[in-house]
Amino acid sequence: MFRPNFKITPSIASALMQIEACRQAIDNLPIDATVLRHLRETAALATTHYSTYIEGNRLTLPEVRAAIKGARFPGRERDETEVRNHYRALEWMEALAERQGALSEAAIKRLHGLVMTGRNKGSPYRTSQNVIREAATGVIVYLPPEAADVPRLMKDLIGWISCEIEDGGLPAPIAAAIAHYQLATIHPWLDGNGRTARLVASLIARKSGYGLKGVYSLDEYYARDLSAYYAALTVGPHNYYDGRAEGDVTGFVEYFCAGMADAFTKVRAAALRAGTDTPDRSARLRELDPRQRRVLDLFRERGSATANDMTKILKLSRRTLLELCREWIASGFLQYENAARKNRSYRLGARFTELLE
Repeated sequence: MFRPNFKITPSIASALMQIEACRQAIDNLPIDATVLRHLRETAALATTHYSTYIEGNRLTLPEVRAAIKGARFPGRERDETEVRNHYRALEWMEALAERQGALSEAAIKRLHGLVMTGRNKGSPYRTSQNVIREAATGVIVYLPPEAADVPRLMKDLIGWISCEIEDGGLPAPIAAAIAHYQLATIHPWLDGNGRTARLVASLIARKSGYGLKGVYSLDEYYARDLSAYYAALTVGPHNYYDGRAEGDVTGFVEYFCAGMADAFTKVRAAALRAGTDTPDRSARLRELDPRQRRVLDLFRERGSATANDMTKILKLSRRTLLELCREWIASGFLQYENAARKNRSYRLGARFTELLE
């Protein structure tokens, strides 16, 4: 059974208090839905850019944004594919974080599969030995466990993660830090281990209530000083079997929690600025049920919508959707844009048009 070796130091305790204070403050801020969507998009792009940058991707942040939207960069096709795959994996991780239940081994394999191929197919673990070498000299800096031991080690790790998410025995940032470290230590695949480890750490944080509305990125902190990131991940001997498995990971937990506190503090400041720049529409938003919130973006984008448009988003039958629209018209949430049966369309009711701004 996996039992991490660490202790909670004063610096870890201080970072945890800072993280918690920021989390509570941001959860209580009345962030406008349009601003929130922008902050989420910015965070997702930053996560993809910095996580792939750590692995040597050459695209800049504006180029990453363009590549995800379909732009091509001749001579850098591998970089384009890498960022698109990571963005897909990130989107799936965010959806996975909303699901109830334990984290499965199949889910982790699928996350890696998306990172590497962009397809919803799990990656098998490596069947050969891999090594981590220093780029400049070629000297081996880490020899991971043998391939035959990977399935057992991953099963133990994922079992530990599931218990921590369900029972909450450790503060979520610590559990996320340890999972990040241990997955990178096991190195279960020949490539893509770092990107997957960082996504898994974020997944644990989000599933444990530290999603922060999806508006933060931890990867920028790592990318800001790569030597510090790699130094924090280096614990004990360079051979897994010479004591690496039992090494004290307190240093990496300190590093990770400091990075999370840094990211949360920046988001808190950005959210406060956004809150002062936009009207408080939280009261009006609280009047909306989950289905109404889901179609709100559709009206923001188009101004009006047909029953078919809303059917696709809500995954309802046309008959059920039309009954729902009648209820929404009666309540004032919708009104007719075009009442003709053949070309019927809807727009937001007058009381809710402020949410389109």
